[in-house]
Amino acid sequence: MKKGFLIDMDGVIYSGDTMIEGADKFIATLQKENIPFLFMTNNSQRTPLDTVNKVSRMGINITEENVYTSAMATAWFLSFMNPKGTAYVLGEGGLITSLHQQGYTLVNQNPDFVVVGEGRNFTLEMVSNAVDMILSGSKLIATNLDPSPKKKGWSNLGIKAIVSMIEEATGKKAFSVGKPSPVMMRAARKTLGLEARETIIIGDTMDTDILGGVQLGYTTILTLSGVSKRGVLDDYPFKPDLVIDSVATLNLKEALELQ
Repeated sequence: MKKGFLIDMDGVIYSGDTMIEGADKFIATLQKENIPFLFMTNNSQRTPLDTVNKVSRMGINITEENVYTSAMATAWFLSFMNPKGTAYVLGEGGLITSLHQQGYTLVNQNPDFVVVGEGRNFTLEMVSNAVDMILSGSKLIATNLDPSPKKKGWSNLGIKAIVSMIEEATGKKAFSVGKPSPVMMRAARKTLGLEARETIIIGDTMDTDILGGVQLGYTTILTLSGVSKRGVLDDYPFKPDLVIDSVATLNLKEALELQ
């Protein structure tokens, strides 16, 4: 049976701008063995090319075809729900590019959807406009609901904080496309051409990567190099198939034999 990997990025491949030791060798092995993989990220701000350039500086050589973002999943989802529709966007590069690629028109009045992604250029006026649009019938979409990191000096609020403000002001709940939503998890798998039982997901967060993988029947591997640590595993009613310290310690043969 063929197998392939969906690989989270921050906390698995790198931490900030620093590569996690051994990540380059792990990816090189996948490439050498012709094992399909996607870097799967909830970050909707970057384009696939941005990601390629970021990891290239760390010595990891991939192509844009190896990257799948929540922006891409969101654009695909909207085009499926309402082909050639319109959107008002609170977001930046990667999201805007993905929507254009799916034939969406960005507008400032009467959009089909209000779409919230990562960004640093939001204004209260933009949020107020979004609220009025939603109260007039536009649907609220979030590329993901990642929380704020709650770290002093952090320059980018988590999307969940922005979405919560809009939800409270409108009384409408956002539909989130990114991990752990099955929309993104399934779309990424199909991009690789794999069935659920052929898909292995590696992530550092129990609440997104592992939860989403468990819900869809993927093989799940938690790496302790990021958010979730061993001490929290008993707090969850589900568990990963394998726990590793980092991708540097992953036995690839063992991973491919997991069921």
